[in-house]
Amino acid sequence: MDFELPGNTPLRESYNTATQKKILRKMSKQNGFHVITPLLESTGMSKRIGTTVYLKMESSQPTGSFKIRGIGYMCQNVANSNKSKGVICSSGGNAGMATAYAARKLSLPATIVLPSSTPQLVAQKLKDQGATVKVVGKVWDDANAEALRLAESEGLTVIHPFNHPLVWKGHSSIVHELKASLPSRPGAIVVSVGGGGLFCGIMEGLDEVGWGDVPVLCMETVGADCLNVAQKARNLVTLPDITSEATCLGAKTACQQAFEYSKRPNVISEVVTDLQALEAVELFLDDERVLVELACGASLAAVYSGVIQRLQEEGRLPKPLDSLVMIVCGGGSVNLAQLQHLQAVIRK
Repeated sequence: MDFELPGNTPLRESYNTATQKKILRKMSKQNGFHVITPLLESTGMSKRIGTTVYLKMESSQPTGSFKIRGIGYMCQNVANSNKSKGVICSSGGNAGMATAYAARKLSLPATIVLPSSTPQLVAQKLKDQGATVKVVGKVWDDANAEALRLAESEGLTVIHPFNHPLVWKGHSSIVHELKASLPSRPGAIVVSVGGGGLFCGIMEGLDEVGWGDVPVLCMETVGADCLNVAQKARNLVTLPDITSEATCLGAKTACQQAFEYSKRPNVISEVVTDLQALEAVELFLDDERVLVELACGASLAAVYSGVIQRLQEEGRLPKPLDSLVMIVCGGGSVNLAQLQHLQAVIRK
């Protein structure tokens, strides 16, 4: 089921619109769970940085985040094997939602293991999808250890939330959609990073469409910054704990493939505070009338907290910059009450 380009050749800038649409139709047939999301121009964000800013609205996915692309693709592969007794996923929220949604569509039993830091609204959404929910440990790493144990003892298939080639392949469809929609190659792409699954998918997709040298800005929050710490140490590093309120970014260790991609000269890693991410969520709600979670606020803070402008002044991004693409990764784990809780905790 792996996606192959026509004639096994890389996409090129000269591909016409008809060819691009044909590719997207083929990808859509392979994963019937995600939708082709809107690509919107943000007037407010464009004004802030003096260049056109496009928003890839992954918050519009059926489960509220980009996760349904890669997770759905992997679940479909599991179902096609006809060998699984069910699937199990450890998650801080969005990967679990994607797994539960895809499993329900495929008539597969699903077990989702959450850390205690996961908002209660997520647990209820998972139960509404028909999944069995277990809460184990404080952070995702604890939940993942329990998921692996249960998979072994109960014969379940592990759906890893970020560290699997099928997950990256599914996420790479974002870039193919960008290729079909943008008037020209972007000047840079901004993405939030937790364990690194979305980042890996973006990098894989960029290579496939011939945009492998486009700058990619990876955004994390202080206390959930495993990729940034690894990049500085030039080696994978396991954080002692997750202290950020952006729990959906809460992997203590980035996946190996994300670390390898981070070595490329066009990859930039930056970190913002929880407060900066929260302020970005609030400003984005005012500008675009869309509520996203704190993890998504990390990438939005690249514009709202002046990271883009600073990188340009430092010569690490071009000035002027061609169009900037923000991957609005989602908001499946937030509602008004959760936003108010974050405001109270972060601003105390």
